[in-house]
Amino acid sequence: MRADILNISCYKFVPLPDAAALRDVLHARAVAAGLKGTVLLAEEGINFFLAGPAEAVRGFVDQLRADARFADLNPKESWSASVPFRKMLVKVKREIIRMDHPAIRPVEGRAPAVAPATLRRWLAQGHDDAGRPVVTLDTRNAFEVQHGTFQNAIDWRIGKFTEFPPALREHKGELQGKTVVSFCTGGIRCEKAAILMREEGVEHVYQLEGGILKYFEETDGAHYDGRCFVFDEREALAADLSAAAPQELPKP
Repeated sequence: MRADILNISCYKFVPLPDAAALRDVLHARAVAAGLKGTVLLAEEGINFFLAGPAEAVRGFVDQLRADARFADLNPKESWSASVPFRKMLVKVKREIIRMDHPAIRPVEGRAPAVAPATLRRWLAQGHDDAGRPVVTLDTRNAFEVQHGTFQNAIDWRIGKFTEFPPALREHKGELQGKTVVSFCTGGIRCEKAAILMREEGVEHVYQLEGGILKYFEETDGAHYDGRCFVFDEREALAADLSAAAPQELPKP
């Protein structure tokens, strides 16, 4: 089967006091374009996963970019033979990714980000450009990690992202003196996690720009074992961003 369905994922932290009004507008646009997926809106920003014919998907993004708040959207892309969503949902939430830590507001300033190619180089050489040892910190839920993660990644076995703040406080002593690169599927969780780590006193912290999906897109996937879990019917993607065949997962 031809893989001619374009799948995109994207988020942006930007103030959206009109999130409720945007819900109806974006739902109508997406349905008119024949798209399926999920758009999450909150006062803190937008997070979306959409699939459909390439022209329709990119047209929807272009319409979004006409709003100055979304002008710099840069979706991550992958392809599939069929649409991996059953319906089109647009929801207004308290947070576009729930952390239950209201003091963490990425719109007020991000933690430094590291490009996928730079992280690949750091992992290959075993240290960052200042000579500090580099560790990767998986901010995803345990069931996602089971599908694959970076080699030797720190994994605190959290069941949901709201468990990340207490896990950090329990383990942050282990991170001192190292360069810590937080990562997740597409960048949204590791962005909040990196800000929290800096506020908690972890000195050398980066977020992986664009998450695992951008790492797969811009590198050969080196130093990553397994697949990347995604929240749609494809289940997980291989390093070439194809829907990999199911595999037997290690026991938790």
